[in-house]
Amino acid sequence: MTNTFKRKLKENTRPYLYSGLSLILIFLIVVFPILYTLYISFTNMSLYHYYEFDFIGFTNYARALFNFDSGFLTSLLITLLWTLVNMVIQLVIAYFIAILLNSRNLKFGKFYKTLLMIPWAIPGYVSILLWKTGMLNYNFGLINKWFNALSIELGDLLSNSVSAFICCTIVNLWLALPYMIMIIDGALQSIDKSFYEEAEIEGCGKLRKHLSITVPLIKPIIGPAVLITTFTTFKQFDIIYLMTMTPVNTGSDVSTIITYAYENAFITSNYGYSSAVSIIIFALLIVFSALTNSDLRRKNKYGTN
Repeated sequence: MTNTFKRKLKENTRPYLYSGLSLILIFLIVVFPILYTLYISFTNMSLYHYYEFDFIGFTNYARALFNFDSGFLTSLLITLLWTLVNMVIQLVIAYFIAILLNSRNLKFGKFYKTLLMIPWAIPGYVSILLWKTGMLNYNFGLINKWFNALSIELGDLLSNSVSAFICCTIVNLWLALPYMIMIIDGALQSIDKSFYEEAEIEGCGKLRKHLSITVPLIKPIIGPAVLITTFTTFKQFDIIYLMTMTPVNTGSDVSTIITYAYENAFITSNYGYSSAVSIIIFALLIVFSALTNSDLRRKNKYGTN
C-alpha cells in the first residue's frame, strides 16, 4: 500500500518538477511585470517621485478614462480608427490579389507569389526606415522628388496628422499584406472546384459565386489569421513611432494608445499614469480576446459561419 502511494505520488509530482523551471521563468518574465505594473498604476511614481511615491488609488485611471484633455480617449479613438481602416483595406486588397493569383489565365503565378513575399521577408524595422528615409523624407525622399518634378509641393508628409496617418497605413499594408495574401491564397486552394462548376451550371455570376461560395468557405480558415492581425494592428507601435517620432514626441497627432503609453513612460517619465494606461490596454485586449473566443466557440458548436 505504501509503495503504491509513493509510486503514484512520484508520478503525479514528476510533471510539476519537469515544468517547475519553466513556470518560474514565466512568473518572472510575464506575471511579475504585470503585477508590478498594476501596483505602480495606483501610485504617483514619476521621475520626481521615483523612490518616495504615494498611493493615490484610482486617480490615474480616472484621469485616463474621464478626463478628455488627458489625451488617452483621443488616442483610443485614433487606435480604433487605425485598426478598422487597416483591417478593412488589408482584407479587401488581400482578397482580390489572392483571387488574381488563383486565376486560371494567370501566367507565372508562383513567381508573383514569391515577389509578394519579399516585404514580409525583410525585417520590419528596416522596411519602416527605408520608407521613412528613402520614400517619404521631405528633403530627399523619392515621392517628394517625383512631385517636385511635376511642380507640386507636398510638404512634410509625416508632420501633418492626416498625411502621416495615410503614410503609416501604407507602410503597415506593405508589411502585413503578404501574410494575409498567403492565408487567403491557401484558403482559396482548399475549396473544391466542383462547387464553382455546379454554380456555373445553375447560371450564377461571378459576384454570386464569391458571396455564396468563396467567402463562406474561407471564413473559418482565415478567421484566426484575421484575429491575430487585428490584435497586432491594435497594439501597433513600431510603424507609427518610427515613422513620426521626434526627440519630444511622435511628431504628429497620430498617437495611438501604445505610443501614448510609451510617451508618458519614457518621455514625460510619468510612470504611475503610464502604468495605468498599460493596464487599461491589457484589460481591453483581454475583453476583446474573450469575446472573439466566445464567438468562435459558439460558431463551432452550432456549425455556423
